Amino acid sequence: MSKKGKKAKIPLSDEEQLLLFQQKLLAEEEMAKKKERLLNQFLKDKLAKEEHNSAMNLNKINTQWRTVLREVKTRELHKDIEILSQTFERVVDCKDSVIKSLAKDLSEAEEQYAHALRSHLHNIDQLLALQRCRLSLLEENYNMELESLTKEFETERKTIVDQHEKEIRYLQDVFMAMEQNYIDSEYESKLEFQSMWDDLKNKNLEEKHFLRLQLENAVEDLWRRFQDALKNYTDATEDRKIAFETLKVKDERSSKEIEAQMKKIQRLQDSIIILKGKIMVHSRESEEQNQDIRDDKELVLVQLQKLKAQRTQARGVSQENLVRLTLESNATLKALRRTVDKVAKGRGQPEPNQGHWPLVK
Repeated sequence: MSKKGKKAKIPLSDEEQLLLFQQKLLAEEEMAKKKERLLNQFLKDKLAKEEHNSAMNLNKINTQWRTVLREVKTRELHKDIEILSQTFERVVDCKDSVIKSLAKDLSEAEEQYAHALRSHLHNIDQLLALQRCRLSLLEENYNMELESLTKEFETERKTIVDQHEKEIRYLQDVFMAMEQNYIDSEYESKLEFQSMWDDLKNKNLEEKHFLRLQLENAVEDLWRRFQDALKNYTDATEDRKIAFETLKVKDERSSKEIEAQMKKIQRLQDSIIILKGKIMVHSRESEEQNQDIRDDKELVLVQLQKLKAQRTQARGVSQENLVRLTLESNATLKALRRTVDKVAKGRGQPEPNQGHWPLVK
C-alpha cells in the first residue's frame, strides 16, 4: 500500500498512463494465454492417458470394472472440476484486482486531468488579463501618436497651403509680365511687318511704272517703225501689200501677246494685293497665325520672284518678236529693193539711191 501511495503521488502524463495501461493489458493477455496453454497441455496429456488406459482396459471396463472405472472417472472428473474451478477463481481474482487497479488509476488520472485543467484555465485567465493590459497600453500609445501626427499634418498642410498661395501669386506676376512682353513684341512685329509691306508696295509700284513706261516706249517705237515701213512699202510697191498685211497681223498678234502679258501681270498684281490684304487681316490674330502669315509672305515673295521671272521672260519674248519683225522687215525691204532694181534695169532708168531704203535696226 505504501508503494502504491508513493506511485500515486507521482503525477503521470496521459501518454505514460496509456502506455502503463497497455503494458498491463498485454501482461494479463500473456498470462491468460499461458494458463490456457498449460490447461490444454494438461488436458491433452490426461486425454492421452485416458485413451491409453481405455485401450488397455477396454475389455475390463466393458465386462468387470465398468462400475469401478465409472467411480474412478467420477472422482477424477471431480478433481479436474475442482482444479478448474480453483484455476477459474484465481483468474477471476486476478481480473478483479486488475480492474480495481485500473479503476484506481483512472480516478487518479481524472483527478490529475481536473487539476491540470484548472491550472490551464487559471493561466489562460492570467494571459487574457495581461493581453487586455497590453492592448490598453497600445491603444493609449496609438492615440498619443495619432494626436501628434494630426498636429504635424495640420502644421505641414498649413505650410504647404501658404507655399502654394505664394507660388500662385508668383506665377500670376510672371504671367502678367510675359503677357506684357508678348504684347510689346507683337506690336513691334506688326510695325516691322507694316514697314516691310510698305517697302514692297512702293518697290512694286515703281517696277510696275517703269515696266509700263518701257513697254509703252517700245510699243510706240515699234508702231512708228511699222508706220514708216508701211508707208515706204505702200509707196514702193503694191505687190508686197499682202506681205505687209501678214507682217501687220504678226504685229497685232505680238501686241495681243503683249496685252495678254500685261493682263497677266495685272492679275498677278491683283492677286498680290489680295494676298497682302489677307496678310493684313491675319496679322491681327495671335502669334501662331503670325507664323502662317510669314509663310504666306514668303509664298508671295516667291510668286513675286516668279512674276519678275515671267516679266523678264515676257520682255525677252517681246525683244525676240521685235528682232524677228525687224529681220522680216529688212528681208522685205531687200526683196523690194531687188524688185525695184530689176524694174529700173528693165526700163533703163538709173538705180535709185540706196539712202531712200534704210534698213530697220
